[in-house]
Amino acid sequence: MNKTVKNAEDAIKDIQDNATIMLGGFGLCGIPENCIAALVKKGVRGLTCISNNAGVDDFGIGLMLKTRQVKKMIASYVGENAEFERQLLSGELEVDLIPQGTLATRCLAAGYGMPAIFTPAGVGTEVADGKESRKFMVDGAQKEFLMEYAFDADFALVKAWKGDTQGNLIFRETARNFNPMMAMAGKITIAEVEELVPAGELDPDHIHTPGIYVHRIFQGVNYEKRIEQRTVRKRN
Repeated sequence: MNKTVKNAEDAIKDIQDNATIMLGGFGLCGIPENCIAALVKKGVRGLTCISNNAGVDDFGIGLMLKTRQVKKMIASYVGENAEFERQLLSGELEVDLIPQGTLATRCLAAGYGMPAIFTPAGVGTEVADGKESRKFMVDGAQKEFLMEYAFDADFALVKAWKGDTQGNLIFRETARNFNPMMAMAGKITIAEVEELVPAGELDPDHIHTPGIYVHRIFQGVNYEKRIEQRTVRKRN
């Protein structure tokens, strides 16, 4: 089945106001740059965004924050975005900060079809407020765990290094972060890739995300691949 669409605008055409979307990436590495730009251009509003982080002021999800398109941000790290901080402190933006491991596992649970998970992360902290907890025997002792629900995302937007027309994906190095698990978790998964090849050209042993999880795929253009914090050695 050929899942190819023309471009980012075509891929995200049915994302409407108030949608819940996952966005792959870690920092600025492996983010769906083309899809984010298309969402900014389309102007959809009231979005709930699930992502490891919130981008920076002028790149990534930060572009959608700047245009007030994001209603709620669900993330584990948001420390590089001044506009995010301003909207949070002013009450304009609803924020749910989640331990990073819990964020990842809630994505996996959605992909596996599990309704919830139990985790020790956050027990005895504000993270546990209003949540159900249970005790289980672990290593011969009773330990308390929080119940966290699997995410329920309308769309997952991911970025891969290479993909084929059937939606099989290969991620490269650090970009193989939240992308594979989010690709599993969206009701509709949209993949943008640096190189799109015909079906059958990828070595099956190299595929990270099988095409069964991907609904639309296109070859992206003009990737910036910014470095969030560039650190270099001092010259001798």
